[in-house]
Amino acid sequence: MTAPGAAKEWARHWQYAELPDLDLLRACYVRHTFPRHSHEGYVFGSVTRGIEDIGLPGGTVHAGSGSVVMINPEVPHTARAGVPDGWVYATLYPSVRVVNDIAADLTSLRGTVGFSRTSVMDPHAARLIAEVHRAAEEGNALAADSVLRVLVARLLESHGTALPARTPHSAGSRDADRARAVLEERMDRPPTLETLAAELGTRPFALLRAFKKRYGMPPHTWLTDARVRRARRMLDEGTAPAEAAVAVGFADQPHLNRHFTRIVGVPPGAYQRERARTYKTGPEPPP
Repeated sequence: MTAPGAAKEWARHWQYAELPDLDLLRACYVRHTFPRHSHEGYVFGSVTRGIEDIGLPGGTVHAGSGSVVMINPEVPHTARAGVPDGWVYATLYPSVRVVNDIAADLTSLRGTVGFSRTSVMDPHAARLIAEVHRAAEEGNALAADSVLRVLVARLLESHGTALPARTPHSAGSRDADRARAVLEERMDRPPTLETLAAELGTRPFALLRAFKKRYGMPPHTWLTDARVRRARRMLDEGTAPAEAAVAVGFADQPHLNRHFTRIVGVPPGAYQRERARTYKTGPEPPP
């Protein structure tokens, strides 16, 4: 039996072949909640109906219609509906290279740029996000690329800043970085927290605190997010979901399905099918 509210949900997460450094998501979520995770690139989202509650290190942001959400790379966050009817939104995920190339052309900002605000009321920028989606769905590469650059330029002009370099100064930070490297290397068979701490010459709770301070989430949460990221790359390359699940350390495909859907917003099979398409030719998902 379908849970109440679940039938109202729909989502499409895809990539337009002409803009390979950009992912796109349009969705309506009611019961779906995104667990704590982060992105390698940027997030620009516009809510068109309802309210999205975004949990960030500094607190919860309530994003409603006409607002634009900006999340910098590697910032841990959650998302859920802020009202019973959920939220409808369009989101763009440009790579670090895309945003920083635009910043280098238009601003004096150098290094990895970021955005000083997480949510702003900017109906014009929200419309630009929708226009990028519309142009990509129509197969209009010139328009999609042009409008994306106008959007990023607008947001940089109003909210752009240079992100500080993440240099490990303390022993705890260095231990957290070393722990991350171990987990990345042994993702399919990670050690226990106690074993990991012993290998690094520290104590389990000290490592737990240091890792959470450094990356905004405990090691086990970070590892699940990292596994989903790696699985995405494998799916992009054509690896079957069942094979990707085992390769990244999930017990089986159902475990991948559950975590992938929670973090990415669509199941891995639907994600991979969309990767095989160039642009949308059918009707839009139901509102």
